[in-house]
Amino acid sequence: MNDDILREIGATFAYGAVGIALMALGYLVVEVTTPGRLGKQIWTEGNRGAALLLAVKLFGIGMIVTTAIVTSDNDLGAGLVDTAVFGAIGIVLMVVSFFLLDVITPGRLGATLVDADGGGTAIHPAGWVVAAADLGVAAIVAGAVS
Repeated sequence: MNDDILREIGATFAYGAVGIALMALGYLVVEVTTPGRLGKQIWTEGNRGAALLLAVKLFGIGMIVTTAIVTSDNDLGAGLVDTAVFGAIGIVLMVVSFFLLDVITPGRLGATLVDADGGGTAIHPAGWVVAAADLGVAAIVAGAVS
């Protein structure tokens, strides 16, 4: 193998590690902002609202990480820092967006989203609003990175 391929493989693992760490942080954010155990709600109870919240959060973080990688100009060190910083900013802004929606809407938003029908088989319409807000924030941060 030549040195270029080895550097690219190493960069892929490094970016992958940062991206996975950011997505783990995104998981924890959804866990904290919604009642109950997220894993149980999604994988055991089949809660579609909780699954939508987590899926959109992870997709949004992935958008930000991808943009940071693409715009890194082949400088691995700076690219990893940019990826971590902009990924963290994206998560913080998603949390701010969630709490702003929580303040201006009736009830507790996290509870509303994961308990739409008492069993999680339906997605409360507010879930789509939060999903759109997360994707919008991710797009804004991704645009800022580029």
